Amino acid sequence: METKDIKAVYFIGAGGIGMSAVARYFISRGLVVGGYDKTCTELTRRLEKEGVLMHYEENVAEIPHTCKNPGHTLVVYTPAIPASHKELQYFRENGFEIQKRAQVLGMVTRQLRGLCVAGTHGKTTTSTMCAHIMHQSHLDCNAFLGGIAKNYGTNYILSPQSEYVVIEADEYDRSFHCLHPYMSVITSTDPDHLDIYGTKEAYLESFRHYTELIQPEGALIIHRGLEMKENLQPGVRRYDYSRDEGDFHAENIRIENGEITFDFISPIECVKNVELGQPVPINIENGVAAMAMAQLAGCTADELRVGMLSFSGVDRRFDFKIKTPELVFLSDYAHHPQEINQSARSIRQLYQGRHITAIFQPHLYTRTRDFYQEFADALSQLDEVILTDIYPAREEPIEGVTSRLIYDRLAPSVEKQLITIDDVIPLVKSRSFDVLIVLGAGDLDALVPQMTNIFKRKIGYSTVR
Repeated sequence: METKDIKAVYFIGAGGIGMSAVARYFISRGLVVGGYDKTCTELTRRLEKEGVLMHYEENVAEIPHTCKNPGHTLVVYTPAIPASHKELQYFRENGFEIQKRAQVLGMVTRQLRGLCVAGTHGKTTTSTMCAHIMHQSHLDCNAFLGGIAKNYGTNYILSPQSEYVVIEADEYDRSFHCLHPYMSVITSTDPDHLDIYGTKEAYLESFRHYTELIQPEGALIIHRGLEMKENLQPGVRRYDYSRDEGDFHAENIRIENGEITFDFISPIECVKNVELGQPVPINIENGVAAMAMAQLAGCTADELRVGMLSFSGVDRRFDFKIKTPELVFLSDYAHHPQEINQSARSIRQLYQGRHITAIFQPHLYTRTRDFYQEFADALSQLDEVILTDIYPAREEPIEGVTSRLIYDRLAPSVEKQLITIDDVIPLVKSRSFDVLIVLGAGDLDALVPQMTNIFKRKIGYSTVR
């Protein structure tokens, strides 16, 4: 199907954070957009207000009539949707053009200059930082992000006049192989999604193939010391980065009075006194990568400074809900051992001497099975760990795989507790905390607003400070 022939787009799994961004793209182009999702959420309600024809029952009869013409309807689905899904089967049996979300993004990167961010962890914050820098610069950009940017209250940025599009490149199901990046950052390659890849070697090979897709005259900005091997086309520039060394890095780092400032060292132009608008230690490294790609695209030193200072963060990424001398409460999407390790290190650095508690909901049976020791090691940096039952997402239970695998391997110094998701709110009501972080990518985060209100009532707290 040619782009010009598309008059309607139907999304199966429209409420996913990445899918919803693509839905918004087509809404902005004036097309009819319909969608199914299993659950009605705040995000799907917002999509409805923006014009998406949503429904929540797996039922072919619920598909809008305008999305039932195979000659002008594009169907987009997420890999999390099973092949047995009735609506997906209907579209397949009736000759519709069906694409994964990644294929649609690949189409966009063939039309615009794609600034892509890939990696096991760090890609959502880094891509959102880069998009914000670009959007407030003279270059502007479009963006498809994996999280809600607090600056915009959305995961999608539209700029009809810009030739750039910032995309979070997802390695799950090898989706990022559909992209055609102009430039790409690779933040990390710690093995994940082994239910898809099978082995670490296959995971690393997937990233190697991804680097082959970077367009000539483009650039790769890769984290220093990664195990993967890249394979670049002739003409692609290669740079490395990290927090403390590499072609791009930070120097003269100052962390004091709740503020973080550093100098951005670059082979193009060094930028002094960059201040983080979201002062979290891990954002030094994320910021180096984001500024590197924005600078290579043509952003000026002043635009880099302004962008970093005005960046407000991403929902569920080190997301502070309450910050007072009596209580610090935050939520973080971290669900891989390395992500949790970085979160734990950052919060320990910010709140030295305070009692830090984490409520962690493991995500996926396979990930827990593969990395339970690494989860325990990362969480053992904290003073107290409260583990809930595993969030299964797309998986069936695996015999012998429970949160106890992590619980039993926590360091002896860690206070620990096993609870169910239903126990979380009663626990929060019954006790006090000093510093509390909620960790995980499952449905535990849905309880965070209620937890926030409980804490605010306890301490007489009315506004975020």
